[in-house]
Amino acid sequence: MALSARNRLRGTVRSITTQGPIAEVVVDVDGNEVAATITSDSVERLGIAEGDEVTAVVKASDVMIAT
Repeated sequence: MALSARNRLRGTVRSITTQGPIAEVVVDVDGNEVAATITSDSVERLGIAEGDEVTAVVKASDVMIAT
């Protein structure tokens, strides 16, 4: 699948927490955690499970830096 997003982070699924129609998928990327909120249906459709190797794709129109 071709995507316009260039920020792609390969990692391992650490946890999946499902609450009704929403799921939080936490991915370990080189010791850092990236969390994504997706639908529970998407978790099932993609067949995601803890321990799977996945790619977190980040598409953002704004990125803010804080100190």
